[in-house]
Amino acid sequence: MGKKDKQGGNDGNTRTLRWAAASALIGVFLIYNSVDASSQSSPVAPATPSVTASDADTQPETAEVPPEERPDAQAPAAKPASRPGPALPPSTPNQLDIPSIGVSAPFTALALNPQGTLIPPPDTDNNLVGWYKAGPSPGERGNAIVAGHVDTKTGPAVFSMLSSLKAGGKVTITRDDGILATFVVDKVRTYKKKDFPDRQVYGDTNDAQLRVITCGGAYDHTAKDYTANVVAFAHLSSFRWA
Repeated sequence: MGKKDKQGGNDGNTRTLRWAAASALIGVFLIYNSVDASSQSSPVAPATPSVTASDADTQPETAEVPPEERPDAQAPAAKPASRPGPALPPSTPNQLDIPSIGVSAPFTALALNPQGTLIPPPDTDNNLVGWYKAGPSPGERGNAIVAGHVDTKTGPAVFSMLSSLKAGGKVTITRDDGILATFVVDKVRTYKKKDFPDRQVYGDTNDAQLRVITCGGAYDHTAKDYTANVVAFAHLSSFRWA
């Protein structure tokens, strides 16, 4: 997610965010390096009343059995199953906004090459973000993965301030179906690349979550890469027609 040479200048080699399938059972992907992104925005639908997390998925998966229907009336009531959090149907993301750190950027879909490396978009625009299109879309149940450069060969990039994002901050994503999904940041962490917690970042969830990822730590001039990744963890809080 950056472009520098050993003297602190620029080089022409694009550093990419590398991914590999960690396990078919847990469905996670491992990041090694960095990536940027690009996209075309789409028109959105007319505004309608907002829907909050408490309004969605109001029915639990299973309900408690009424006392008169229990085989043993003296037995304690069965506990209701935990209810999944709110989620939306799949839809391509168009625009990412994080006002607290000055981010307003379009999306592009990102894919893997045969070697399991995420193919980066052109590095000619510093204000681009990428979404891993083979995973959940933002707002869909599971972890949606968004990645972007901290810098490029021309200077600071879209996620240059990601490490300063605070818990409780808002991340909004405008989707192709006209829905504006708002996520609340739970935490922001920096991990050394060699210690990257792929299960924690990419493990399956029963609600709609978001991981926003860029490079962090010191810049290694020998490896021409950063030594760490910054990850913002967020969950879907509300959604409305944009």
